[in-house]
Amino acid sequence: MRTYLSVNLSFYVCAALLAASFGACAQGSVKVETVAEGLENPWAVAFLPEGRFLVTERPGRLRVVEANGQLQAPVHGLPDIAAGGQGGLLDVVADSDFVKNRTIYFCFSEPGPGNTNSTALARAQLTNDHKHLKDLKIIFRQKPKISSKLHFGCRIVERQVDGKPDGTLFLTLGERFSQKEEAQKLDNHLGKIVRVGKDGAIPQDNPFIGRHGAQPEIWSYGHRNSQGAALAPDGAFWMIEHGPQGGDEINLPQPGKNYGWPVITYGENYGGGPIGEGLTEKADMEQPLHHWTPSIAPSGMAFLTSDRYGPEWKGSLFVGSLKFQYLDRIALKDGKVAAEQPLLKEMGQRIRDVRQGPDGLLYILTDSSKGKLMKVTPL
Repeated sequence: MRTYLSVNLSFYVCAALLAASFGACAQGSVKVETVAEGLENPWAVAFLPEGRFLVTERPGRLRVVEANGQLQAPVHGLPDIAAGGQGGLLDVVADSDFVKNRTIYFCFSEPGPGNTNSTALARAQLTNDHKHLKDLKIIFRQKPKISSKLHFGCRIVERQVDGKPDGTLFLTLGERFSQKEEAQKLDNHLGKIVRVGKDGAIPQDNPFIGRHGAQPEIWSYGHRNSQGAALAPDGAFWMIEHGPQGGDEINLPQPGKNYGWPVITYGENYGGGPIGEGLTEKADMEQPLHHWTPSIAPSGMAFLTSDRYGPEWKGSLFVGSLKFQYLDRIALKDGKVAAEQPLLKEMGQRIRDVRQGPDGLLYILTDSSKGKLMKVTPL
């Protein structure tokens, strides 16, 4: 049975500066509907035809959720998964032509020899009965595999050019925490954004093609641990990444650019003290579009392109906060962050993912051993 929670959405700040930056402060309310519950640490949600959902559970299960909220038995046919710590079955997206090809893409922590692991990206077809995966293929493996349960990254975005899919995928990759210096080196995939074809082929217009010693899949580097990524309404690729203690970032990764970690950061070591030389900027290293200090531990992200919540919300960026347990509405003006509006704080739930559904509404996943898939609906 679906449950509802009414949540006040009044702006927590309604100063003249905010009103000038993106219009008068809006007030309103929504109902938060529990679509499905009983999910164990759900990590990502994708949308299937006929109102169904596809949800990953971090311990290593993929489930179809019926339109009425019924959980199906776990889908069969997943590869071996190194579940534990921050690792497991992580992001999932449906191909833009899923109705015809039944193809999904998912990323996960793949086990290796001697208790090592790394992030991998797979494609497969979901059978018509939603019970099995077939024609499974691993199309990318992060190199090297190391022994760690931290910082897998693992968000997938299907790239578009001129409003149409170009046949390639972006994948965010963490630097595995203990290997942060490797994020500055091009001979590995740690702390990188990579771009690969849907079949695993390397796009020949990737920025480091032909460069000696560089991994050809790399799109950008100097990243820490991205937990959210999305396409903006104009088709630009956006991502968010965790800083250490402070310095969570929004970045717009451009081909071949260096985003600085761990040489520059607005954060500091856990427990205090500078990271490296304590720099926040350096020549030939990109500045974030926005950073949070203190950290909010950002998770999934989505742009709202519908007007289901009224014209003032259209075009906003929505980001989940794991640390402070709210949904952050980010108002943008001229491509920059103009203001932020924490929502759903009354729920007291870690928000792991946020997506806009085919109906134009926002859907969120709560990250707990009794996680939920929820729909945010305007009253």
